[in-house]
Amino acid sequence: MSKKYVVYRRVSTAQQGKSGLGLEAQDRDITLFLDNYSDVPFEILGTFTDVHSGKFADRPELEKALEMARKHRAELLVSKLDRLSRDVEFIAKTLKDKDLTLRVASMPSADKFQLHIYAALAEQERDFISLRTKQALAAAKERGVKLGGMRDATMKRNEAAKQAADAAAQRVASIIIPMRKANASLQAIADALNAANVPTPRARKWAAMSVSNALKRLDAA
Repeated sequence: MSKKYVVYRRVSTAQQGKSGLGLEAQDRDITLFLDNYSDVPFEILGTFTDVHSGKFADRPELEKALEMARKHRAELLVSKLDRLSRDVEFIAKTLKDKDLTLRVASMPSADKFQLHIYAALAEQERDFISLRTKQALAAAKERGVKLGGMRDATMKRNEAAKQAADAAAQRVASIIIPMRKANASLQAIADALNAANVPTPRARKWAAMSVSNALKRLDAA
């Protein structure tokens, strides 16, 4: 009996949907999962795509994908967890559905508990970045910095990137600090984070240098 999948993809804007930007990356992750982690043989029963924000659960193509997956006892396959939704409650509800199995291509070994924790951490990180960005912009305005146009947009991007890195460092502090105090090498720490399927702020694998940068951020906090 072949493994059955229903693929779901999502992009946030119509421009991304028309250009293929975002969809190509999702397809690449899904193909990598199927070629390297899936039971064989497998069958793709259908592929559904929404052009909609991940903040909202009302997505017609997602409903079709869920219905097909339940009907045929197929796994719902997404490239990354945030392609399904950015809402923790919606993800938790999906994971509790006894008639549905969720599979995340970029986290092939993750179980339901790990996916739930990851979703909660991601939502917390987004909220934290948003709050710190607003505070930074308000502080800049008080100092007389002129905000607007490209300068405003660039500042927001730079601040968001900084806060993402700071938040990621805090998120892994309970792992990397004790290991470093126990004289674990930077590479050993990176290997432990990768084994736990914990991504870097850019959703990449950890390396010795990225662990070192995280430790420096924690020291400066």
